Amino acid sequence: MDWFSFLVAGIMVYLSIAIFLGGTICRIIKWQRHHRNVITQGLPNTKRLMQFFVIALHAIGLGLFLGHTRIFGDVSFALSMFGEDTLNLVGNILGTGLGLFLIIIIGYLLIRRLRSPRKEFAKYTDYFVLLLILLIILLGNYLRLTKPFGLEDYRDYMASLVALNPAFPVTIAASPARWILTGHVLAANLLLAYFPFSNLIPTICSFVNKHLRCGKPDADIL
Repeated sequence: MDWFSFLVAGIMVYLSIAIFLGGTICRIIKWQRHHRNVITQGLPNTKRLMQFFVIALHAIGLGLFLGHTRIFGDVSFALSMFGEDTLNLVGNILGTGLGLFLIIIIGYLLIRRLRSPRKEFAKYTDYFVLLLILLIILLGNYLRLTKPFGLEDYRDYMASLVALNPAFPVTIAASPARWILTGHVLAANLLLAYFPFSNLIPTICSFVNKHLRCGKPDADIL
């Protein structure tokens, strides 16, 4: 494992996870202390197409994240029912299809921001997040479609991270495609580390709190 890959796909992974966990906890605590003093308003009216794309973005992102859990191993009953070859085929088809659809979604969101009459109010971080997600998708799709590495290679790399001894297996270390994997991990690290400092934390907390309070009697709310 060269020094840059060790730094990005090794040390930086631990740092981004620590920032994500610590930052998320701090943001939630801070939000819980001050949210009662903030006047919340309803979400602005958005087109149904926009709502569809935003919901699809989160749903597909969650699906791809769950698909990545295969790196840690397959569920035994799924292997017994379908077999490893079938799981690999289904995973490749779904992963590729969802990845391509995500490119369309991100492209739509970027174009919408650039053409919006209020684009001057958009923060540079908004574009940064969308571009990061787009980079993750493009590099991930490249790895999925070209298949320079097998599932076991990814599992060996993940096992080295869990063992606190990050290293690429020989197959990855000797391939030029390791730079694609390193870039994929780098973009994922940056997105994970940035998440606690984005507007998503208060948005998610407000959404959860609103629905929890809706189920309480009026006396409890007051």
